[in-house]
Amino acid sequence: MDQTFMKEKPVLPLVLKMALPMVISMLVNSLYNIVDSFFVAQVSEDAMTAISIVYPLQNLANAVGVGFGVGINAAVAYYLGAGNGKAANRSATLGIILSALHGIVLAGICVLFIRPFISMFTDSEEIAAYGLDYFYTVIAFAPVLTLGMAFEKVLQATGKMKTTMFCMAIGAVANIILDPIFISGLGAIPAMGVFGAALATGIGQSLSLISYIAVFLLAKIPVRLRLERRGEEKICRKLYYVGIPASLNLALPSFMITVLNAILAAFAEVYVLILGVYYKLQTFIYFTISGIVQGIRPLISYNLGAGRKDRVIGIFKVTLLLSLGVMVIGTILCLAIPKQLMDIFTDTPQTMEQGAVALRIISAGFIVSAISVVVSGSFEALGKGMPSLIISLLRYIAILPIALLMSYLFQAAGVWHSFWITELLSAVVSCILFWRLFYKDCTKQSCECV
Repeated sequence: MDQTFMKEKPVLPLVLKMALPMVISMLVNSLYNIVDSFFVAQVSEDAMTAISIVYPLQNLANAVGVGFGVGINAAVAYYLGAGNGKAANRSATLGIILSALHGIVLAGICVLFIRPFISMFTDSEEIAAYGLDYFYTVIAFAPVLTLGMAFEKVLQATGKMKTTMFCMAIGAVANIILDPIFISGLGAIPAMGVFGAALATGIGQSLSLISYIAVFLLAKIPVRLRLERRGEEKICRKLYYVGIPASLNLALPSFMITVLNAILAAFAEVYVLILGVYYKLQTFIYFTISGIVQGIRPLISYNLGAGRKDRVIGIFKVTLLLSLGVMVIGTILCLAIPKQLMDIFTDTPQTMEQGAVALRIISAGFIVSAISVVVSGSFEALGKGMPSLIISLLRYIAILPIALLMSYLFQAAGVWHSFWITELLSAVVSCILFWRLFYKDCTKQSCECV
């Protein structure tokens, strides 16, 4: 297949062509958590609190799958851009094998720690029971999730954005259909509560994986599964050099949420619920930007491999402008209708009122956060995993001492304020890193007009 359109098509139409299917895919993917949470919230507020508590560990599997997938995507796209088909094949093959192993190991580790993890945040036996029922089922599908992400990223590296969008949609639609049936029961199918929600998610992920494999085997793509007896160590190093920082980037929010839950639980359990609801809602906003960034990753890697740094800069500028626009919309929504957004997951007036305050405060950092997200994603596509990790450490670790101090001064409201303070700091550092490590060296070349 001819991939030269990645370095020849005008930048703006190219970014839109590659990013739009990924935005739709990410929004569809966000429905897994949103739909689960919506129907679980109908069971009880305790059930919703339970899945909010286990969310960080659940997100860990997704972080490893997507993060290592980023490493696969960057390597495959780079080698295709450099005209090295054999290395692209080996990168895809090793990436898929290692992704399956990651899922198996991760599932085993999480099962060992889930009980003490839940006990850190609640003394309620009912909440703990809900959390265990949900988590054991979800984590059993971790190998399916990580393997699906590997196939998805390989296909995206070849430009198959619309194809991966449809494959992901198959699983998401199945989840939406099965959730109310499994949770509440229908005909011969008994009501399974939170266990049913987790089972619906796992079945949806399995259907997406089957779709990815079918496309990989039947479609005409420039990548095949091939291994050689030599040189595999170099490929593995390249995969992990980007994959480990990218996985940590995505796993850090789980650690952050865990610590923030501990801080908030000292005031009241309702704040843990509010933080959980916020993270469900913000997926629509941040997954949109993540979709844009995922769409341009293969473009950046391919053009870097082809020696077109001018194109890289042009793609970066367009991506940043689009992401800023998304964040403006997200900010307006959180300021204008915060109670209505909270009402999706709770009908308790006090929870809605306090949640609305939290959304308004946190949204103050949305717009500047677009800078950090786009710069971090661009570094991953450029094969610069460490600068990307530094940005994520700022966003998800620096917030913790700030939140602790602010909570001491302003109680729970201080935790909400720590979000925008941290995003502002991270945006400044992101600009400095991108200028020093890449942009400054490219200004000698004339960037293409968008």
